[in-house]
Amino acid sequence: MNIQFLGGAGEVGRSAILINGSLLLDFGMKTDDPPQYPVGDVSPDAVVVSHGHLDHVGAIPSLLSGRDRPPIHWTPPTYELAMTLAADTLKLHGGTPLCPFTEEERRRVTEVSELHGYREPFTAAGHRVELFNAGHIPGSAHVLVDDGDTRLFYTGDFHTDDQRLVSASTDRPDADVVICESTYADVEHDPRERVEKRFLDSVRTTLWEGGTVVVPAFAIGRTQELMLLCAAHDIDCYVDGMGVDVTRMLRRYPEFLRDADSMADAKTNARTVTGRDGKRRRIAGESTVIVTTAGMLSGGPAMTYIPEIHANPINKICFSGYQVEGTPGRQLLETGSAEIDGRHLQVSAQLERYDFSAHADRDGLRAFLGAYEDTPILLNHGDSCGWFAEQLRGEGFDTTAPALGDSIDVPPGQHS
Repeated sequence: MNIQFLGGAGEVGRSAILINGSLLLDFGMKTDDPPQYPVGDVSPDAVVVSHGHLDHVGAIPSLLSGRDRPPIHWTPPTYELAMTLAADTLKLHGGTPLCPFTEEERRRVTEVSELHGYREPFTAAGHRVELFNAGHIPGSAHVLVDDGDTRLFYTGDFHTDDQRLVSASTDRPDADVVICESTYADVEHDPRERVEKRFLDSVRTTLWEGGTVVVPAFAIGRTQELMLLCAAHDIDCYVDGMGVDVTRMLRRYPEFLRDADSMADAKTNARTVTGRDGKRRRIAGESTVIVTTAGMLSGGPAMTYIPEIHANPINKICFSGYQVEGTPGRQLLETGSAEIDGRHLQVSAQLERYDFSAHADRDGLRAFLGAYEDTPILLNHGDSCGWFAEQLRGEGFDTTAPALGDSIDVPPGQHS
């Protein structure tokens, strides 16, 4: 089996792996300025997508330019999330060099889409493929690929602990080679119960004092996790931005949720925001919780809420995830000020960060890889892949951190 790393090697973003020159696993974008896309020209016979985050699906429609029409295999939520994200990319960058596809190419995705559930084997570009729950977001999948000689297990992004929204990854099929994400290889997450308690205590304090809490959150996964948390503890909240549409869509696929009834309760508990900025400004004046995109303050309704609440030290901005270097969210956390919607704001509101990560941390990755102690492991999707590979080699693992553009040949294995 030949494996080519066209993106996501030694970096987080633009994941793309080509198997035997014909089967493509993921085709994402890296949200730098300007955005970055996978390297090289690729015309796969088929595509399998692990999950619906921009760094894994962001460039998918560009594969359908010209006469190319490779079938695209994914779970139903991943397909819908990919279409939503593509529409958003066109809205932001359509018609500019920053967007690698057109509306017509986005439309073609619907013509070649093939939907699969977990543990339902199918054939793609002559390979036997099976998807397993990865516990990251609804519809996220580990991908097992068998070319008749070698079995490859591609983890995609995954979590080894239960979240409120999705159950943890538990499947560990036999494989001859593993490609494993390593996003948080150098991080140990606090127990989720502790993170939730700290968040809830902080929110309740602010509401008791009459303040407003704005929670910048990623639309896919994080928004719904926070809705579930608020509903479980009787905290009223507003939800604004793309997360509203994503929530509505995910409820159509209860089999991909950990607890569909709890998600229905969370939807009832949350008040969705639609309409003009005048309404948002009125809501910002209430003593309430507002869960809104964008998670790193790079756009969305947060551009209205933050200026409205920034000057009052009773108010809080509670970041719910990692803030990439160079984003307004990172700037705000580090300096207490940021460019928000074209205005430089010196923020007096309290700033807090909570780790609601949907990725396995250092201990989770090690526990996962314990099932593959005698299997060659290729690390990707991380800023510390080389360091982590060295750490694992010291523990007896056969571990490599491929570089961008590397092509690796894996000999026939014992499991095919």
